[in-house]
Amino acid sequence: DVLTPLAMKPGKPKREDTQYERKGVCSLLIAFEPLTGQRFVQIRKQRTKQDYAYFMKELAHMRYSEVDQIVMIQDNLNTHTPGSFYATFPAEEAFALAERFQMNYTPKHASWLNMVEIELSILARQCLKRRIGDVKTLEREVLAWVEERNAQRATVQWRFTKNDARTKLERHYPI
Repeated sequence: DVLTPLAMKPGKPKREDTQYERKGVCSLLIAFEPLTGQRFVQIRKQRTKQDYAYFMKELAHMRYSEVDQIVMIQDNLNTHTPGSFYATFPAEEAFALAERFQMNYTPKHASWLNMVEIELSILARQCLKRRIGDVKTLEREVLAWVEERNAQRATVQWRFTKNDARTKLERHYPI
């Protein structure tokens, strides 16, 4: 807190200011499998091509080692490309990793079409709606949330149909 909160007094609630001293930021990377209700999450210090590449590599090798191809729906962030693999790993390894993923992108300014955005909203409401003082605490709390959501096999009730998409995004999806 920048300003010290004023304690409660009879007939008066505790008074707090919303200003706080920022002590850093980090990035949260999440992959969500909506049909099974499973998610894979990592907390990273930054949001670089290398962070994305290592996240995707771990996703491929730890979660989907038995499958030939992983279908991804992603937003258009500049790091969400196979180029991140080539910027991080030797060419042969980058190529092999790029071949494992079928990358599909939501239209620009339409990340709301990505179900993981719904998951991030739930995470924000259930876990992140308060100040968290350090990255270790954040990681512990987020991973506990992930473990609980995965155990529940919590899925997203997607109501935006193919026909809705054809109507709303007609210019992007010719019939």
